[in-house]
Amino acid sequence: MTLPIEIEKPDITPLKNRHDGIDWVTTFDSGRTGPHVVINALIHGNEISGPWSLLRLLESGLRPQAGKLSLALANIEAFNAFDPADPGATRYLDEDMNRLWIPEKLEGSGETIELRRARELLPLYRSADRLLDLHSMSTPSPALMISTIRAKGRVLAKAFGRPQFVVADRGHANGTRLIDFGRFADPADPAVAILLEAGQHWARVALDISYACCLEMLRVTGIVDERDIEAHMPDLEKPEQKLVEVTHPVTIRNGTFRFERDFTGLDIIETAGTVIAMDGDEPVVTPYDNCVLVMPSKRLGPGLTAVRLGRLVSPDAFVECP
Repeated sequence: MTLPIEIEKPDITPLKNRHDGIDWVTTFDSGRTGPHVVINALIHGNEISGPWSLLRLLESGLRPQAGKLSLALANIEAFNAFDPADPGATRYLDEDMNRLWIPEKLEGSGETIELRRARELLPLYRSADRLLDLHSMSTPSPALMISTIRAKGRVLAKAFGRPQFVVADRGHANGTRLIDFGRFADPADPAVAILLEAGQHWARVALDISYACCLEMLRVTGIVDERDIEAHMPDLEKPEQKLVEVTHPVTIRNGTFRFERDFTGLDIIETAGTVIAMDGDEPVVTPYDNCVLVMPSKRLGPGLTAVRLGRLVSPDAFVECP
């Protein structure tokens, strides 16, 4: 299925700033006590709704009245290589920038494009008290917020009140995400990071969802007065949130993997034992009734996450971890 490109690649020149020696980071410091809030985009070079949201935030004139706000663009080289004729090709250039956030890689001898940029950005991410990482998806799935399995992430995601679906998971077998890096992964540390999947990469609706969540970040952290934010908030529905707890990430083990049909994401499979895919000759089946399929991937190679299987849980689980 070929999906249309409804949004253009943005001109990110207004975000070409330098903060503490780091290019493509714009920081506004109120000079008053408060958290350092980082809104991050372009961990993946072809996810272009994120930089559009940062540009929109820049143009809004909203500035922190407490603490600091940093707007960061990560994988600039992959973004610069983005070509609408082959939009899936520039997720990354050398390696996935959202799978390398462990000391062994960051402090190792690797010299990929993504590792070099990650090392440049380390001081920024280490200083963040709250981080929102803007992403989008390969399928036309409803938007979702990934809170991680930690209670502090669930609490922050619930405070946003959007999007409707929050996903609690433990990450991927083939690497560590930025939201699971350092202080963010320590339950005893108050620093929190969550990840927005705003919808399909190039769908126009992803623009408003992404921007709305940027504004929610300013609101819930208290760095901008809620009354100042209201006039800028997109007119989007705000349905009651639902929490999906991932129990079975499906990591591809064989050379050929195929889904039994086209899933878009957040599909609910009613009956346990339903075959949803074949990993080589091995069937992949739903482990329980009403199984939720989270982010079925179009990138299907050995070691990658094909889909995450989860279940809807009680709203009480927003603040209670297993």
